[in-house]
Amino acid sequence: MNAELARRASEYEVVVLEGCDGVGKTTLAAVLATRHGYAVVHSSRTPDGVDLVQRYRAILARPGRLLLDRSFVSELVYGPLRHCRSRLNFADATRLAVIVAARGGVLIHLTGQPERIAARLLARDGKAPGLEAIRTLIDSYSSVFARLAEHAPVITVDVIETAA
Repeated sequence: MNAELARRASEYEVVVLEGCDGVGKTTLAAVLATRHGYAVVHSSRTPDGVDLVQRYRAILARPGRLLLDRSFVSELVYGPLRHCRSRLNFADATRLAVIVAARGGVLIHLTGQPERIAARLLARDGKAPGLEAIRTLIDSYSSVFARLAEHAPVITVDVIETAA
């Protein structure tokens, strides 16, 4: 775990950890919860029919130090790639990012080299998507974060390279 990344993240009241599977979101979330008192909300895919904007507004309205281990950002990336559509539009995501910023929060984009991410997924899960699929995810996250950076602070870190 990168101590500098944990220190930087701990400066914020709300932290949204994002990135493709295998980059270490849950590991960093556990460190921040233990060392800095964050309440962690892990967001897996919400069932269809749930109002995602309302769901994330309610989560972001919770008092105290809050850490989202995945969030609305993943819907913008994984939705189109895995389910042929995002259930959030970019305007909705922008409004949620503004709420994060207003709460003294940050969006943290965790990324890494596709080969290293695949190796971590294989070691953890026994399977991994192909390198091209991982590259597509990395590129999609980069694009989404570049747009959201106009509305909320963003920290991008290659966690696999900095973890060594």
